[in-house]
Amino acid sequence: MTMANAVQDYARTLTLRSPDHYRVGPFTVRHHPGWELKYANYAIPDREAEPTADDVAALVDAFREHERLPRLEFLPAWAPAVEPALLAAGFTVENRAPLLACGHGDLRTPTPVGGLRIAVPSTEAEFTDAARVQHQGFGGEGEPEPGMTDWLRAAATGDGVAVLDGTPAGAGGCSVAVDGLSELAGLAVAAPFRRRGVGAALSAWLTDRALGQGCRTVWLEPGGPDVERIYASIGYRRIGEKVNISLEPGGA
Repeated sequence: MTMANAVQDYARTLTLRSPDHYRVGPFTVRHHPGWELKYANYAIPDREAEPTADDVAALVDAFREHERLPRLEFLPAWAPAVEPALLAAGFTVENRAPLLACGHGDLRTPTPVGGLRIAVPSTEAEFTDAARVQHQGFGGEGEPEPGMTDWLRAAATGDGVAVLDGTPAGAGGCSVAVDGLSELAGLAVAAPFRRRGVGAALSAWLTDRALGQGCRTVWLEPGGPDVERIYASIGYRRIGEKVNISLEPGGA
C-alpha cells in the first residue's frame, strides 16, 4: 500500500472508531455533534466505492438531517468512481490539497522563537484558549462552540498550545496513532503572531512529540502554498493529493 493510501486508510479507521460516526451506503461520516465547523464533519468513501445516485442522495439527506454541510474528503485514487458521482449530483470541488508526511530522520529544527512556550493544555483556561485560537484561526467569529472545547479535552494527549509574551499564540494537535501513523491537524496561529515562526515551532514540537511516542510517520494537509512552505522547512514532503468537495445550500 502506498503511503497516501495508508493515510486514507488511517483516516477512515479513525472515523470508524469515533463514537459519533455513522454509515450511509459506501460512506463513513465523521460527525461532531457539538461542533458545526465543516472541517470537522465530512464523509470518507470505502475503498473502490462505486456509489449510485441513490447512495449520494441518501448521503446528502443524512448530512442535512444532522444539520451539517454535505461534504467529503478523500484521495481520488482511493475510490476513482466517487468524484464523478458527486459532481453529477451537484457537488463542487472546494480544492485539491496536497498531503504531506514527515518520518524519523526527516524532521528539522526550526528557528527558535524567543519567549515562546509550548505545552499540552491541562487547565480549563488552557483548553478554552486553544479552542479560541483554532476557532478564530479557521475563520470563526466570537467564542468557540462548547463541543469544540470538549473535543480538545478528549484529545489532549496529542495537543499543544503555544504562548508568546503571555498570550495564547497558537494551537494544534496530533491525533491518536493507528499502525504508526498520526495526523497533525487543527494547527492555527492567532493573527497578531503570524509570520513570527510560531507555526513552524509548534508544528515541529507536535511532530517530534508524536514520533517520540512511537509513531513512524506524521501526516497533514496544509492550508495553502504559504503554509506548505512552512511545513517543508521542517522536513515534511508531498506524498499525494486529496480532494475536498461539498454541496452548498441550494444545490441539488
